[in-house]
Order: sequence, then C-alpha cells, then structure tokens
Amino acid sequence: MSKDINKNRVNVPEQDPRARIHNFKEVNLGYTLEMAMEEASRCLQCPEAKAPCRKGCPVEVNIPAFIERLLERDVKGSLEVLKQTNSLPGITGRVCPQEEQCEVHCMMGKLGDTINIGKLERFVADYARDHGIIGETEMQEDKDKKVAIVGSGPSGISCAFDLVKAGYQVSVMEALHKEGGVLVYGIPEFRLPKDTVRYEVDYLKKMLGVAFDTNTIVGKSIPFDKVMDEHDAVFIGSGAGTPRFLNIPGVNLKGVYSANEFLTRINLMKAYRFPEYDTPVKTGRRLGVIGGGNVAMDAARSALRVGYDEVYILYRRNRECMTAREEEIHHAEEEGVQFMFLVSPQELIGDQNGNLIVAKLVMNELRGEDSSGRERPVPIEDSEFGLQLDALIFAIGQKPNRVLFNEIPELQINDWGTVEVNEELQTSVPGVFAGGDAVRGEATVVLAMGDGKAAARHISEYLENGRDWPDEIEPADFW
Repeated sequence: MSKDINKNRVNVPEQDPRARIHNFKEVNLGYTLEMAMEEASRCLQCPEAKAPCRKGCPVEVNIPAFIERLLERDVKGSLEVLKQTNSLPGITGRVCPQEEQCEVHCMMGKLGDTINIGKLERFVADYARDHGIIGETEMQEDKDKKVAIVGSGPSGISCAFDLVKAGYQVSVMEALHKEGGVLVYGIPEFRLPKDTVRYEVDYLKKMLGVAFDTNTIVGKSIPFDKVMDEHDAVFIGSGAGTPRFLNIPGVNLKGVYSANEFLTRINLMKAYRFPEYDTPVKTGRRLGVIGGGNVAMDAARSALRVGYDEVYILYRRNRECMTAREEEIHHAEEEGVQFMFLVSPQELIGDQNGNLIVAKLVMNELRGEDSSGRERPVPIEDSEFGLQLDALIFAIGQKPNRVLFNEIPELQINDWGTVEVNEELQTSVPGVFAGGDAVRGEATVVLAMGDGKAAARHISEYLENGRDWPDEIEPADFW
C-alpha cells in the first residue's frame, strides 16, 4: 500500500451553524468535482468481488466500480453503476447511515479515515442531475403482468424500480398528495431537499414509465379487493405513520405534538413559510423533544428554524445509548440544541386554557439491560423537577397505520402491529408481499429500500415460475 495515500478524508463544506439555524437550506453543501476526485483517489480499489465495503450495503451497490468510474471522470458510467442496484442514489447519499454499513468495512480504515462513500455517492447523483447526465437503464422485454405497490416511500420506490426494469407494468398508489412517503413528510429540507426527491420520482415516471396515483388510500378510496383483482401481485410498502405517545397525564394539551405531525406540517405543508403556505405550526420560546433518534434530532433542529429560542432533547438514557447518527447529534449540538440526559416525563401540566406550560420530569439511573440489549433506565426516587415549555414533541417511534390492514382480515399482523412475512417477504395473503417500515416498524430509508429490492426479486420469481403460496407463513427472523 502506497505511503502517498492521504490518510485523512476530504471534509465536506457545510453552512455555518449561526446562519443555518435561520433557514431550511441544506447543511452539507457537497463536494466540488476537485474534492470528489481527491476523496475518490484515497480508495484502495479492493477487487470488486472481495471488497468488504459491499458487504454492508443493503442495496448491493458495487462501490469500488462506481468510485473507479468517477476517478476516470466518467460520471455517467459511475451513475450507471449506482443505478444498477440503487434507485435513489441522491437520497441514500444523504440519509443512509454509511458509517454503520459500507464504511465500517472499508479497508482504508486500517490506515486512516474510511472513504466517504456516502458523500461520493451524493456527488455523482447531484453532478449528473446538474449537468443533464442521465445514465442508461437496462430494461428487459415487457411482460404481460401487472404489479400494484401500496405506498411511494423508499421500499415502494425501490420495488417499483426493479420491477419496471424487469418488464412488469407497475402502479404505485400513494395516500398523500405528493410521492415519496417519509422522504417528503418526515425528513427536513436541511437534510434532504425535496427537489432531490422529485427528481428521482420523475425519473421513474418519465423515463421508466411507472404510474403513480396520489390521493389514493387503498382500503378507503379504492377497495383492496379491486386492487387484487386488477393486478397479478401486490407489494405493501405503506410505512409506519402512526405515532407512539407515552401514557402520562397531559398528552392532549395544546402544544403537544407527535414528531410525525410536527415534521409533516413543516416538510410537506411548508409551515416554516406561513402565511405564504396556509399550514401554521405553534411557535414559542422553549420546546422539548422526547427521544434520542434521528427523528428527534430532525424535530429539534426544525424547531430552532421556526423560531424557538431554546430547544431541549429530553432522553431517558445517556448519550452513548442514543440511536441517532453521530453526524445528526453533532449538527444539533453545533446549532444550540441542549441535551438533558437520564430524564423521563411523568406528567404534562397546562394552564386554564389547556396550553402546555410545564413538563414534570424525573431523573433516571441505568441498571441492567432491557429487551433491546441497552441499559435499562430506572427512575430515581424523589428526583422530580419541572421544566417550563411552550411545546413538547414525542419522537419515540411509530407503527404502521391500520387503515389498510383492517380492510384485509386475512392479513396476519404480529404483536408489534406490523405485517408478518416470511424470508421471501410473502404475507399470509396469496400474491401479497410486504416490506419496509410496514414490516420492520420505524427503520432506516436504505433498509426499506433493501426490502423493496428483495420483494421485487421474489415477486418476479412468483409470477414467472408459478410457485405455490405457502399454507403458513414462517415469520422471518432477520430483522
């Protein structure tokens, strides 16, 4: 290995924290061509078949190949390598936790910093879009088979991408008025610009011929039986859009939000541009967020941008136990979000008009482990205190909406409220597959995309080989 290899990764420029808390523009500004070439030159170019970075990619991107094409200044070729397996490179390059997946296996990590794979992926996608470069997508011969996809989030889009390439007629049905699912309602502009999502969806529409039907609630505006009758197979990728709350007094007070509602108002309905857009969001001086994941960071950082002076992350464990990406925690800290660890809410107190004014909290200590393998928070006796707040957001997870499930009585649902599937993503209903958050509960974008890819493969096998449907579903154990 050459001594000339730069051990340090090329840092990505970012907006200054003092400026960015006043806007929703993207925080990471992305590589220039020169920066991308410099970072790509650090790649050791492990043989493709043995490259350890590929092991960690849920959508099976040929990482050494796309970086090699980039080094050759063949952006079109690099994009085509990415698009062979990844339908959304401009999105995964921004929100995928590469540090826990591909990058953690990078051999360069034995010498210095791992290759910044995610930011290189983003660069290729953005550069291609900005310069009108559209890679060629290999399409198979048309098949006389129709597949319906319920939900246009990451799993649905990924499934649609692979199925339409394989020659199937694909229809995607979306309950909201815009395509993208969690990509448009859940992730803020400063992490994922919505024009990036629109560009990727438009590629599926205009270049590949995928049909999208918005404002379509399967099970309400269209019966599920009708969907089944008109298609040869169905994929349920309806996500997890029902928020969880704690069963404590005061959760119905004004100023108490789920992260789902708060972020949907801001991201999808542009509340931060009120009254230009007619969906407001409550503002005030102090806001708290219950939770320690990426959604909690998104909510807290969005709250600063809509005008709150003080924003607190209230987390029942310590910093080491937080599930948010380190990058998101770091950005939140830079922007002035305050972290209060080892605290849990006991009661929410309102004024005479029903407005939240105080959150009653209790201190915790960590003892033993819970079912997730993390240390268990246990309340400390006589440690209660009050925190004055104008608003509070619960970001403690979501589960699938049951509107669709209730219309399919034969669909097997487990104790967690998610769809039961086997390892081939088959449900208890013949011809119906499922994946993403509808199966996993709240998870990452790229894991949902991986499910969509796997489902497309299994759907194709089912339709082409006429395989019998199993009498019983043996629940998959790979989550």
